Amino acid sequence: MFQTLAEYSASSWEGSAEYDGLEAVVAGIADGAQHIQAKVRAAVLAHAVGVTGETNVQGEVVQILDTFSSDTLVDTLRKCGRVAAIGSEEIEETVIVGDSPVHQYLVQMDPLDGSSNIDVAVSVGSILGIWKRQADESVTGSTLLKKGNEQVAAVYTVYGSCTMMVVATHGSVQGFTLDPSDGIFRLTNSNIRIPKKNSCYSTNEGNFKGFDSGTQKAIEELRNTYSLRYVGSLVADFHRNLLKGGIFLYPGTKKSPEGKLRLMYEANPLAFIAEQAGGAASSGKERILDIEPLKLHQRTVLIIGNQDVVDRTLAVMNT
Repeated sequence: MFQTLAEYSASSWEGSAEYDGLEAVVAGIADGAQHIQAKVRAAVLAHAVGVTGETNVQGEVVQILDTFSSDTLVDTLRKCGRVAAIGSEEIEETVIVGDSPVHQYLVQMDPLDGSSNIDVAVSVGSILGIWKRQADESVTGSTLLKKGNEQVAAVYTVYGSCTMMVVATHGSVQGFTLDPSDGIFRLTNSNIRIPKKNSCYSTNEGNFKGFDSGTQKAIEELRNTYSLRYVGSLVADFHRNLLKGGIFLYPGTKKSPEGKLRLMYEANPLAFIAEQAGGAASSGKERILDIEPLKLHQRTVLIIGNQDVVDRTLAVMNT
């Protein structure tokens, strides 16, 4: 029988000062993920596909399931009793949960990445970064503005042909698959490392004409070396490349020079996971995890995947 997420958490983190209480946070994420995956699978039948008529802080049209997923994870993280504050793509301001000594963690999340693809049955997912709150640190809107290299853990969940949760801590990346027979996440992909062989590149080729000349040159080299695999859901593209080897690029364009992905709850968590698995992540100018955050919904360029291919791509882009 596969080891459960709860068993893994207990054996790996209990008694650790660095990860004290982390098992409760991850269990809260797992609980929320089960509710979200059930809603995603029944979305069409439950008339949960479509837009709310509102736009979020990024000016993007809000999907019905975006709101459901954000509300669900805020609720389960609040109930876990260990989270002090939450940042969400769908909520303009920081959600303050508590400031007692047991509220040790800060969470940033994209509650449902790729939600616009649900009506065409494309894999979507949730992305979360987890930081440790400093002892006696006040909890305000700016408390969440910490560098990615201060994360203690990161998690993403893919809702696809199966529901899989990947959990990373320092030096460890583990994959758990939801068992539909009993609703328990079980360890199925232990000690994940990005394969040394890069198999593909992932980018929106439709934006090619909007890239600067260095980026165009780099993508032309990737195009002539690897196969293109692009889903259009960040979490799905990243998950494939993590398990099979690959590089994902979301460069800046003339219209959006700073890129369109969010630093705090998309780039930072995935960069943490990539580095723990032997990969790399860059904004094109610096390591993602070293970027000083200035605001909750800050955007960034993201180039992430196999270390050697990321390094080569950056070299071509900057010549």
